Amino acid sequence: MSDGMGSPGQRQSGHVTRRLGRRKFVRGTAAAALSLPGAFGGPATGRAAGAKTITIGMDFALTGAEAEEATVELDGARLAVEEANQKDAVPGFELRTIVLNDATATAGGYDPAQAATNARTLAENPSVVAVVGPIDSGSAMAMLPILSSAGLPMVAGSTTSPDLTNPKFAAQTRQNGVTLVFFRTCGNEAFVEPGMVNFFYGKHGVRSAYILDDGSAGGIGIAAAFQAAAGKKGVKVLGRDSLNPREADYTTILTKIKFLRPDLLEYGGTSQAGAKLAKQAYDVLPHTMLRADASGIYEGDFLKAAGFPAAEGWYATSAAPHIFDTPAGQAWQRRYVERWQKQPSDYGLTTYNAGVVVVDAIARVAKSGQPMNRANVRAAIQATAIQTLQGPISFDKNGDLEHPVISVFRVTHNSTYPEIDLRQFKYVGTTSPS
Repeated sequence: MSDGMGSPGQRQSGHVTRRLGRRKFVRGTAAAALSLPGAFGGPATGRAAGAKTITIGMDFALTGAEAEEATVELDGARLAVEEANQKDAVPGFELRTIVLNDATATAGGYDPAQAATNARTLAENPSVVAVVGPIDSGSAMAMLPILSSAGLPMVAGSTTSPDLTNPKFAAQTRQNGVTLVFFRTCGNEAFVEPGMVNFFYGKHGVRSAYILDDGSAGGIGIAAAFQAAAGKKGVKVLGRDSLNPREADYTTILTKIKFLRPDLLEYGGTSQAGAKLAKQAYDVLPHTMLRADASGIYEGDFLKAAGFPAAEGWYATSAAPHIFDTPAGQAWQRRYVERWQKQPSDYGLTTYNAGVVVVDAIARVAKSGQPMNRANVRAAIQATAIQTLQGPISFDKNGDLEHPVISVFRVTHNSTYPEIDLRQFKYVGTTSPS
């Protein structure tokens, strides 16, 4: 690809292109990691000579529609590994990373077929004991049959689809249909959407809605969860349709929605279709009609592609806590900004904590004297019980976070910040599914 991010499924060794236009050389790249096209290793800071190496795979959609947010999340995970190496969190071991891109030019963003190819690459590398990522539920669903067959655990910081942890899909997502390999440090959309329904029902008096999705596994899951929650709450769903992210014109469906006059337009999907939807909805729909997405548009990519005033007023959720107004959150934010010269997102933090979970599991396996292999690391991840900046992290019997938090934001233009800055999403509070 021409943007310096590497070919599909790969990221160029040694160089990372940032949205600020700076190129950063990644030092300490492992020769073993470089033997894989598109991979690079994290810095080996303060490691003793002869230390054993452990590799953590990372998969994100690093080009296309979600590249900016995906890179923010990737860098959160990489920061967790860098800090672990600096603190010698796993004595006698050096932690390294392999980063793969699951976006393609053909798809315009994440591509499940490429994600499956990346999963095979990671599964076939015996040094990889765990995976962090991806950003998209569709990619995760494509990867899990391959990772589960290999017994390779995955911890995601922003994939919210209920299907990923639903026992109904255990044959695809669990080793031998039984053993968990997928865990997440964000909330499950099955909790997020009832929370959104409660928010709009109680705060804004919403009694009718029209639901759109982008046709992806994650988008369809979001839409289905919202529709189910709306029915239980007594919110009338006036219709539901899918958008094709590759199409340019959504005015036909928007014109239909205009004449149905729902209180709320609810969208489930990513910014690839969401930004076009926002721009055209601004031209077609009454400005008094509420517009909302779950977690797919809470990113700078949406603001950049939709622009103002089209983005103004859109509600978005994060299946993650918003802690950057707290002293501890601000301290972590400063560390992130110092390292990467950009602002983190809430999912940047939860993906950082996905990295923390993996490092903690590896450290416990090392301390126990057990063999350092995928099975033991997987078991240690499942038994996680740690305190983090986002609160306690432990997993239920399906791999879901036991203490999820749902944050709500509204795009509110603030001239103090650049128009693509995440601080254009004004935090308005939390909501609950009950």
